Amino acid sequence: MKGIDTNVLVRYIVQDDPAQSLKATHFIEKTCSEERSVFISGIVLCELVWVLESAYEYPKKLIADVLETVLMTCQFCIFQPEILWNSLQAYRNQNIDFADSYIAHLNAANECEYTITFDKKAARLKFFKLL
Repeated sequence: MKGIDTNVLVRYIVQDDPAQSLKATHFIEKTCSEERSVFISGIVLCELVWVLESAYEYPKKLIADVLETVLMTCQFCIFQPEILWNSLQAYRNQNIDFADSYIAHLNAANECEYTITFDKKAARLKFFKLL
């Protein structure tokens, strides 16, 4: 198995750099398969969301749809997919950043009662407590 970095995933999704997008597309569509999947971690998906929001100004709904597609792609081996699905659902349905949602669900899955934060927006969620 091989891992994939955020920049390769971004090039594949956005198709904005002809040379790099072609390489990313060839790698994902020609090299990867269900039997030879590519490993994607939650950190890569957090970075993906940040890049799509900040550099490309994608709306939240489109980003959520992109995440859902990535999570459902059989060529991708998603690390801890249940945590990422839960994170996506909270991101899609609540006023929360994806990274905060991921932190909350990852910590909860690792038996944290809650996560301490200074972030007032995140603290509105059940998995966070304001310090």
